[in-house]
Amino acid sequence: MADIFRILTLNNIAQVGLKRFPAGKYEVGAQVKHPDAILVRSQDMHAMDIAPPVRAIARAGAGTNNIPVKRMSARGVPVFNAPGANANAVKELVIAGMLIAARNLLPATRFVSGLAGDDEAINRQAEDGKRQFAGIELPKHTLGVIGLGKIGSLVADAAIKLGMNVLGYDPHITVDAAWGLPSQVKKANSVEEVLKAADFVTLHVPYLDSTRNLINAVCVKLMRNHAILLNFSRDGIVDIDAVLEGLAAKRLKYYVCDFPARKLAGRPGVIALPHLGASTREAEDNCAIMVVDQLRDYLEHGNIQNAVNFPDVTMPRESPFRVGIANANVPNMLGQISTAMADAGLNIHNMLNKSRGEMAYTLVDVDSAVPSSVVERIAAIKGVLAVRYLPAGKI
Repeated sequence: MADIFRILTLNNIAQVGLKRFPAGKYEVGAQVKHPDAILVRSQDMHAMDIAPPVRAIARAGAGTNNIPVKRMSARGVPVFNAPGANANAVKELVIAGMLIAARNLLPATRFVSGLAGDDEAINRQAEDGKRQFAGIELPKHTLGVIGLGKIGSLVADAAIKLGMNVLGYDPHITVDAAWGLPSQVKKANSVEEVLKAADFVTLHVPYLDSTRNLINAVCVKLMRNHAILLNFSRDGIVDIDAVLEGLAAKRLKYYVCDFPARKLAGRPGVIALPHLGASTREAEDNCAIMVVDQLRDYLEHGNIQNAVNFPDVTMPRESPFRVGIANANVPNMLGQISTAMADAGLNIHNMLNKSRGEMAYTLVDVDSAVPSSVVERIAAIKGVLAVRYLPAGKI
């Protein structure tokens, strides 16, 4: 275990988070050499040469598209994120987007900015022109929420409090998310059911192969006339060409998103924001605090929580001598690890192993110091990707 951990920061990370690294035990900054871990927000790391000493990557945000997760998994390097830390910020922006669209605030503002003359003339023009911007109120209209994780649930709850009917769909909803969902949310059985019934549709799903172009031309044709589509998830979830066709055909009234693109620029009915979803002081602080705490727990104790490529594995220390092993999820791995320790006369005090897809992770507490020869033997086992010896008190 290192005498000091070195953390490379690739973007500005909130100081309230960075201050949680103990002085004297961590070196943190944008110029750190030979880092043990990397903290990042938006910088694209795919072309970056990530040296072998890097043991973990943590993103102060939810999405990890800017990180080569697959490459890191092959090296046994966990990639942490901060799910839910920016949920309230995104929720508020979704509600703001609904109100901006419902009341035609963007074209109304542009109209006012173009008025000329003295106050009397401006007021007269405003009165004459305001009819074209008449909108709708949210109560009694139906909001369709596709994706009922932390953000989707918060949006659903806020919409209910505003008097809306809420229809939700999420085939992969977790038990925790289901418990946190307001009872007034009506369950839909498909995306199509949501699209046909909702006046507003908001998307809160991860960007995966299965969700790429989730909203396509077929889906747009299912939507109600003058429906409002909101996308604060990922740009690739929506087929932009299909949305533009829907706007031109008056099937859609507005497309509100957080992802500006050349095709969307200046198009009627498009309200595109510059990636504002998590751009609040509170969200940036929450994300930084969460990922720093997760990174410290992993570097110092081997515990893993909220890694996008590893299972959650946390085990209270019952011995000062701990080994953390990342390995492919293959048969007899625990047997080989146990044999390597037993052959060296080590007694296993506690062990926890979990898997997630092709990846598995094991924590082992033993009753005495672990010789380097044992660590090397475990590292040589076929399928083992990384081994870390984590004796307490070394840092």
